[in-house]
Amino acid sequence: MRTIILLFLWFGVLTGSGALAQQLYSVSGIVKDNKGETLPGANVLLSGYQKGAVADNHGKYTITQLKPGNYDILVQMIGFLPANVNVIINDKSVVIDIAMKEHVNQLKEVVIRSDPYRQQRLEIFKANFIGTSPNAAKSKIINPNVIRFDYDKDTRILNASADEFIIVENKALGYRIKYLLKYFEKNDKLNLVMYYGYPSFEDLATSKSKQRQYKRTRDEAYLGSPQHFFSTLFENTSKPSGFIINKMQGKPNPKKLPDSILSEKIKLFSQIAVRGASITANSKDSLAHYNRIKREPDSIDVLNRAEILTDTLVKREVSNLKWISFTGKLYVIYTAEKEPAAYSKQSGYKVNRPMDLASSQVSIIHQLKTPIAFYQNGLVFDPSSLLFEGYWGYEKVADMVPMDYFTSASQ
Repeated sequence: MRTIILLFLWFGVLTGSGALAQQLYSVSGIVKDNKGETLPGANVLLSGYQKGAVADNHGKYTITQLKPGNYDILVQMIGFLPANVNVIINDKSVVIDIAMKEHVNQLKEVVIRSDPYRQQRLEIFKANFIGTSPNAAKSKIINPNVIRFDYDKDTRILNASADEFIIVENKALGYRIKYLLKYFEKNDKLNLVMYYGYPSFEDLATSKSKQRQYKRTRDEAYLGSPQHFFSTLFENTSKPSGFIINKMQGKPNPKKLPDSILSEKIKLFSQIAVRGASITANSKDSLAHYNRIKREPDSIDVLNRAEILTDTLVKREVSNLKWISFTGKLYVIYTAEKEPAAYSKQSGYKVNRPMDLASSQVSIIHQLKTPIAFYQNGLVFDPSSLLFEGYWGYEKVADMVPMDYFTSASQ
């Protein structure tokens, strides 16, 4: 089976780093409806974090203790469509009012047409949104009824959308995730999954012993993740943290004959069959052989085991932002953990590797835009600038932790 490639887009908080005594700021404002009336009790969340506020009796909210950066604010209120606004904090606090639109479908009777394929499509969505990891097995979408599906038979593309937050209860990591889905597409022709949105996290209520167990599984989820990788790149600690970076470069496929020769061979053995001549087993095999060669890719990826050093890969753009740009693909090996047995069974995600890396977690980064900029907490500035393949393509929403979790995991 062809390796599945996953484009995982997480639009959330983009935070700066700065000095230890960096000034902290706040975001505040008033939540209103589209008529200008205030909305007391609105739930205001910070995308990617376990941080938020509830609008008071006058509709006012305040989120404090924020570093300079680029943030997405999410707002939830019964009877209204979820809202999200982007704010940038430089050297002062920000005041921004948020207007919410009435959710008409919640205020009138909705007739849901029967979809005989809905359950099947929902299972496909779960596998490609929550994932198929052990953590995903302990995760559940609480409100699947808010998800709509559209499938195009000609393009073989499944799209999913939702007007409300998708609620995911993750009993493996101990999180309740509210995910504002902005885009989901599964392309069966390309074997490609793309999705992005705004997640917010809150802890599940539990005992202290269970919290300690959650801490262990959260550490496991964070360590070796893209978030962890880019954070160590920023700090120039990727190798001590267990990451080895190699590169894959494309070269002409030595098995692929020129198209002119292939066309002649296929034409020859096809004509034998058309004339009704005696066809030997060899001639049948030859036709199949050359057809197989024709389907071979024009180029193949070759792994260069020479280690790429962080100081040659990473460049500083500004004080709180760094970036990488490269040719080919980055081949990232995480040596501090072995790949779990559950992943080894997911042959659609597993990428080729040398024998000495048979049990290592291997991921491939494709650069779609240049450069790939990222912050100290490991968040990529523009998630659509890269594509994950391999282990990082396998890990999905059920394996996410908040963007500030790296502080806890590194203690």
